[in-house]
Amino acid sequence: MSVAMARAFDHLSLFSSVSISFLLAFLSCFETCYSFKAKHVNLSRSGAHWASAGATWYGSPEGAGSDGGSCGYGNAVSQPPFSSMITGIGPSLYKLGKECGACYQVKCIKRMHGSCSGRPVRVVITDFCPGGPCAAESAHFDLSGAAFGAMAIPGEEEKLRNAGVLRIRYARVACDYSGKTIAFNVDLGSNPNSFSVVVEFEEGDGDLAGVALKETSSEGSGKWRPMQQSWGAVWKLDAAYQLKPPFSIKLISQYSRQTLVAKNVIPDTWSPGSTCRSLVNYL
Repeated sequence: MSVAMARAFDHLSLFSSVSISFLLAFLSCFETCYSFKAKHVNLSRSGAHWASAGATWYGSPEGAGSDGGSCGYGNAVSQPPFSSMITGIGPSLYKLGKECGACYQVKCIKRMHGSCSGRPVRVVITDFCPGGPCAAESAHFDLSGAAFGAMAIPGEEEKLRNAGVLRIRYARVACDYSGKTIAFNVDLGSNPNSFSVVVEFEEGDGDLAGVALKETSSEGSGKWRPMQQSWGAVWKLDAAYQLKPPFSIKLISQYSRQTLVAKNVIPDTWSPGSTCRSLVNYL
């Protein structure tokens, strides 16, 4: 073999090695980026997957169902951004309160009832419906009067509310509160050794898989302490000592497992019943 040909093979071998290394690095980066983005867009960018369910309504015809419901949101359910567009849910979707805050679109079409508009309506899970058709059906929405009427042709809301148990279509969707940031309502039972909050207005998934608290200035500084779901949207930390605020709170979304930190969101001056508004949200 000539010297020139040997050199050519050496260059080709080097080029192939570099090319393979570059390709592997590119694929590794692509896989990492793609995996991250896929988690983020599970609900906010994926198409709706419609299924069948039963629907009823409760409370006043134009109202928010009940004052708060079993998720713990209190009178916020009748105020923006919930604005009475809420629902109680049967056991299959409530999941012992883990789905509190999740958002769905619901709609009914003409063949289901003559007053159905076919227009989808976004509702938030704020309550639990334990019995009757809620327990008997594989999926059931016990909507507020306002949300049930919103599925009707304008002017025929009362006719639709008189339908009894209605067959509807539903789909899980991302929550969108038009830029509103996450709020933490300090539970009335909180004290320096036991701290509880209701977490509100999480965009995207809406529901939470986990919550943790970190003290800023104490012997426990720098350590995230997991909170336990007390009931509904209420998360609680029972400490073995007096907690020292301010507190940062970390949220892990249920559907996509994204983490979000509200730094020092609970101030030194917190008190039971107070509302602390963060600067962050998922979308």
